[in-house]
Amino acid sequence: MVLEERTAQPPNANGVNDKEQGKSGNSYRYWVRETKQDAAPLPVPRKLTDHEKDLLNSTNAHTGNHLGSSWNKAGTWEEKNLNKWANDRLKELLISLGSLEFTDGRAEISEVSRCVGDAYLVTVRNKKLVGYTFELSLKVTGDWTVNGEQKSLKGHIDVAEFSFGELDDLQPSR
Repeated sequence: MVLEERTAQPPNANGVNDKEQGKSGNSYRYWVRETKQDAAPLPVPRKLTDHEKDLLNSTNAHTGNHLGSSWNKAGTWEEKNLNKWANDRLKELLISLGSLEFTDGRAEISEVSRCVGDAYLVTVRNKKLVGYTFELSLKVTGDWTVNGEQKSLKGHIDVAEFSFGELDDLQPSR
């Protein structure tokens, strides 16, 4: 019986000696392997010329134009609540429509009795996106010609939900 003489190998950073690591082929340092003859040479640091410095500074000045908050230079997700402004503006615009003329009469929005919803401005990847979802209830007055007779009417319009991108799908119902 032949006994192999084993020499103690000091463990590396992983606690495994180099012989054992070579057998398994697993190494956290595989990318640091010895360079070969045909490998590209390692980059050598050098100082920038004045022209290169100017180009670099002008490029950095242009990238300073970002959207959103000053803390969000990368332009990642940032959301701004616009609920109060949007509610007030929506009421103002609906009332300012005035009288709408039709072939058989006219109608106007006399009051916005309910305006509830959310509006927000999102900045993501240096782009601004607007989103909103609202519920409306409008009081309407007007004059209508029915069988040749002029009649005054009052009513209300309930919009259960309208949101960004869905106004084209809006269908009136009774």
